Amino acid sequence: MPKDDLARFCCRNPDCDAYGRRGGDDLLVIDRFGKAGHRLLYCRICKARFSEFKGTPFFNSKFPHDEVVAVLEHLAEGCGVRQTARLAGVDKDTVTRLARLAGRHAEDSHDELVAFSPRDPRGPAR
Repeated sequence: MPKDDLARFCCRNPDCDAYGRRGGDDLLVIDRFGKAGHRLLYCRICKARFSEFKGTPFFNSKFPHDEVVAVLEHLAEGCGVRQTARLAGVDKDTVTRLARLAGRHAEDSHDELVAFSPRDPRGPAR
């Protein structure tokens, strides 16, 4: 059985010592679920289990991933909610829900990346 690449994942439990630490050996794939075989990850340190898509717009989505990506691509190109709904063939409420999920994910990603960026010795931009 090929080893799963888990370097880009980290424990999602904020109370865990390994929370937010990528590339460690604390995660295991313990199961696969759903039609597409999504991985269920397990943290050896805190014993938490979570989906590989937890915290992303794909988590608990009933739509195929390519359909979610199509909706988000239309929004990124500047299409409105109703136009995106027509182009992707989904309800406008679905477009709004996916946009909110993607926005939260983008905000979390930004906060994580900015937290690790070096400080500018010159101070804030003027």
